[in-house]
Amino acid sequence: MFRGNHPTRVDEKGRLKLPAEFKRRIDELYNGRFYITSKDGRVAEIHPLQEWEKVEQKLAEIPNFDPAKRKLMDRYNFFGSEAEMDAQGRVLLPQILREKANLMAEVVVFGMQTYLEVANREVFVANMDANPLTAEDEQKLAGFGL
Repeated sequence: MFRGNHPTRVDEKGRLKLPAEFKRRIDELYNGRFYITSKDGRVAEIHPLQEWEKVEQKLAEIPNFDPAKRKLMDRYNFFGSEAEMDAQGRVLLPQILREKANLMAEVVVFGMQTYLEVANREVFVANMDANPLTAEDEQKLAGFGL
């Protein structure tokens, strides 16, 4: 389970050094291979390959002619790339995604239970400030017991 926020940096070669807490979890549960992609080009998703294969199984159940599936697959494939963690705990983010999401220098890495999200720190904070959690959001979440 990945959780929390761990600010870090993307180096000049486009490599993200995985925060130590997340790296430990990856070393314990996964083999250091990932599928890195995005649904929207604003946030990178780093899926351990074993977890990504579960997403692919769910996608395989949706007919290929479904327009929503096609849109999602276009994005997953356009931004997507397999990656392997190096000995220093770094992964190379796909160049197209780095450029589109401005994943250079200061980024935040969030644990999203089975995968990690990486966002430009300034853009993420500005978006969070512009879109506060509303009473309606809280009411909906309360319906899920949160």
